[in-house]
Amino acid sequence: MKHLRILVLILCACFVSVTWGQPLTSKAYTPWAQFHRANMQRFNPCEKVLNVHNVEGLSLKWSYTTGGGVVGAAAVANGVVYVGSNDHNQYALNASTGAPLWSYATGDVGTSPTVANGVVYVSPYSDWYSNLYALNASTGAELWSYSDRGFLSSPAVANGVVYIGSWDHKVYALNAKTGKKLWSYTTGSSVDSSPAVANGVVYFSPSNGGVYAFGLK
Repeated sequence: MKHLRILVLILCACFVSVTWGQPLTSKAYTPWAQFHRANMQRFNPCEKVLNVHNVEGLSLKWSYTTGGGVVGAAAVANGVVYVGSNDHNQYALNASTGAPLWSYATGDVGTSPTVANGVVYVSPYSDWYSNLYALNASTGAELWSYSDRGFLSSPAVANGVVYIGSWDHKVYALNAKTGKKLWSYTTGSSVDSSPAVANGVVYFSPSNGGVYAFGLK
């Protein structure tokens, strides 16, 4: 079976932080808890250590070997790295040491997990039939699951709702606490891109092109 290692890099302590570009003043706790960050950002606006002047000083801090390929991006929250693998497991690793905290057997995980309010949401696929799992972020215990023909996108969580796209040409909105379906909408093709939520609007893009926006009228 193919093995893949998760690598984490860290700056040597001898480097002095140098801010590059516009100064950043944010002191908020800003975990990378899902595929998109707050307001759909793909970067951390509060990062003050890594920059173009010292990035060459990165060195390996730890690595962890899974039993299969890692396709989706990891999520990081509360000192834990959450990542799925094609060995059918979802993993939780200590962000400082790489030590495994728990794993949960789901299915081949090719999407990025989402962490919100102490829950990890993960959408593995297996023979195009899959569940969306809600797992306790601390223990890995299953809280609920929702079955579907094949969830393809990474879930997005906002204001107590999980949004996700599916192979069955639909987009879904589920109650984040219970997994109960709130609504679904049929598009023109499978929805394998991750949804974006911003300013009260949810955006989906099916594989045949176009964009669907859902919001309050």
